Amino acid sequence: MNKFRTSLLGILSVIYISLPLSANGQGIKGKVISCDDSQPLAGVTVQIEGTSTGAVTDGDGRYALPTLKPKRYTLAFSCMGMKSETRTVNLAAGKREIVDVCLEEDAVTLNEVLITGKSATRKINELAYNVVAVEVKQLHNTTMDLSHALDRVSGVRIRESGGVGSGFNFSLNGFTGRQVKFFIDGIPMENFGSSFQINNIPINLAERIEVYKGVVPISFGADALGGAVNIVTGNRQNSYLDASYSFGSFNTHKSCVNTGYTSANGFTVQLNLFQNYSDNNYPVNVDVADLSTGLYENRRVKRFHDNYRNETLIANVGVTGRKYADKLLVGITLGQNKADIQTAARMDRVFGARFRRGNIIMPSVRYSKKDLFAKGLDVNITGNYNLGFEQTVDTVARHYNWVGEYNEKPSPGGELSRTLYKYNNHNGLLTGNIAYKINDRHSVMLNDVLNVFDRTGFDATDPDNREMQLPRKTVKNVAGLGYRFDYSDRWNTSVFVKYFAQSTSSFTTVYYTSEGTIYPELKSRYDKFGYGLASTYFLLSDLQFKFSYEKSFRLPENEELFGDANTLLGNTELRPESSDNVNVGLNFTTTAGRNHGLIFDGNLIVRNAVDYIRPQQNTNGTHQVMTNQRDVINIGYNGEVRYSYKRLLTAGVNLTYQNLRNNTRYEEGSTRESTVYRDRIPNMPYFFGNGDVNLFFPGVGGRDNNLSIGYNLLFVYEYYLRWPSQGASGSKYTIPAQLSQDVNITYAIKKGRYNLSAECRNITDTNLYDNFSLQKPGRSFSLKFRYFISSK
Repeated sequence: MNKFRTSLLGILSVIYISLPLSANGQGIKGKVISCDDSQPLAGVTVQIEGTSTGAVTDGDGRYALPTLKPKRYTLAFSCMGMKSETRTVNLAAGKREIVDVCLEEDAVTLNEVLITGKSATRKINELAYNVVAVEVKQLHNTTMDLSHALDRVSGVRIRESGGVGSGFNFSLNGFTGRQVKFFIDGIPMENFGSSFQINNIPINLAERIEVYKGVVPISFGADALGGAVNIVTGNRQNSYLDASYSFGSFNTHKSCVNTGYTSANGFTVQLNLFQNYSDNNYPVNVDVADLSTGLYENRRVKRFHDNYRNETLIANVGVTGRKYADKLLVGITLGQNKADIQTAARMDRVFGARFRRGNIIMPSVRYSKKDLFAKGLDVNITGNYNLGFEQTVDTVARHYNWVGEYNEKPSPGGELSRTLYKYNNHNGLLTGNIAYKINDRHSVMLNDVLNVFDRTGFDATDPDNREMQLPRKTVKNVAGLGYRFDYSDRWNTSVFVKYFAQSTSSFTTVYYTSEGTIYPELKSRYDKFGYGLASTYFLLSDLQFKFSYEKSFRLPENEELFGDANTLLGNTELRPESSDNVNVGLNFTTTAGRNHGLIFDGNLIVRNAVDYIRPQQNTNGTHQVMTNQRDVINIGYNGEVRYSYKRLLTAGVNLTYQNLRNNTRYEEGSTRESTVYRDRIPNMPYFFGNGDVNLFFPGVGGRDNNLSIGYNLLFVYEYYLRWPSQGASGSKYTIPAQLSQDVNITYAIKKGRYNLSAECRNITDTNLYDNFSLQKPGRSFSLKFRYFISSK
């Protein structure tokens, strides 16, 4: 009966929308959109309270009510997964009222949150790509940064070298670091510098995180080898304020303010500010050297030189919702960071004064318009240019031990290598995307991303070093052309082709001749074509099958080519790495009545990579350099199961297994089979998983108040630092198995306007290692206050 009623309302809505309201009568019509991305919402029920009169929005989000008597009406807007809204309308005789409404997603009732952590919209859920979109609104009351939220996604592993602001390595189904690309609202984050990275961006900045495991849509214009992560910040077209502050163990302080204003004529101002600070003085177990005797004693001491701080401001001003532009924003991103460097690549080398710092000064522009010139023609253009710098400072000639004692070294000198090298990474980015929907079945897309890079530097400790001052440049272009065929609601397929091009220019080691010193210029250029397809078919209404394949290339990044002036040395001879990626996925969703929900998601991943780029340590272990080491094959699996009961309980578990093997049979220049052929790739987690349980208690302390309690578990199986087949079993270095457990409790007052959260991470105070010998923080506590208000 309810389904019949909804269908009848929908038919009546289409009729009413297609006909003008009576000139002599009164009526109400309007449009319903999402507050988060301004997209029209179909299937929203619009009911006049106290009556049986109502309507359902069509595919464009529009609704219309029949001719009504002049009086006061209250309209109720409701939709599954969205917060309900009401509007009061005084309908005068002979008048027609327009009532437009935006609805917010409900972080408690959303199927994506309660069941699986999948996409926030049905469009993303039905993509043929192997994509998981994590709705993070329910995490806004936590002290997480984006990297910790991602670490809960199946197939993802975040490896940190320490506490807040420390170096990190992102792994997705066996591909690591720069093989996975990051985007913010579809814009590549390649040129943002150290002041704006996922390990220092607060969770409150994001509404959703989309993780593409393998094949990446051409709309991103990415040269990703193993996947991509898109951080969606939300595109509210209302006024709002979201402010929070947290403090915790190791003198950690974090604050964040997101605010925006949109006037009736579309004038828009958006402002995001956030900062992080921590002493990172957590205890570690290390061998402490006696500087007078040279003997070592294993002790538990606190890190003493690991302070981190960063501050960032993002401001945008412009117009939204105008005839000539859905969005036209001009912005500026300003940020700075400073991080003390406590150790080298291993904890047996300790520093007491060495540090790095950097900033970001990046103006930007963004333009988007749907149905530009013709219905179905959508255009998006973005541009930015980063004028920031990076610097490593090492001018103190001392040798430290783990309790802060030191011996003086010959001066001038440094702890590792004396330097004040400061370089400017002038980096420009221009993206253009044109999509045209020919009809309901056929659509095409053209995308192009141009990235220019120009580094110049100077070292005040070596002012006559001309080589450091010479420019290092790259120009990278990634273009894509795609076609999508939507046969029905059950089946759609996309095919695409990509073009990759990169040219580099740098200067090599100096040569001394009778005519003086010369600096030979090195130039290189690569042109590659990639291609792929992605298809999905709903075997049943709740059983979805996905298949995708891509021949992909990744062009070397600027830091891989030219170094980072810290621990990574440059290698201008790097070649692009390529991979054949195959993804097969199955998703099943079921419900039992109105109370129980269950979702299973499983994926098979096959990767065959050539010229795999991996870091290699130098002989003394102080620096790394990226090299084309080996061909690698990976056959992996990941799966997730989630369960929900009413609005009271959610629980889930995911597991990932990846079998990365060396596929290089003969070493370069040798006819003998490699001793590590088919060996497991070292220093790479291959079996890990997450589990979580969340309990919700509505109405605690008041009708509009809610209490929630959460538990999360992270498991990583042990793995070898070096080739497993090499060396005696008792002498092999391993990164030990990890089992980390976190708990949190949140109390939300007045429908989430006031929020108080408490967290405990690593509740068992276990020694945790993501990298060999680099200990992570032990047990920590934090408290967070958050205030949120939004106008409709």
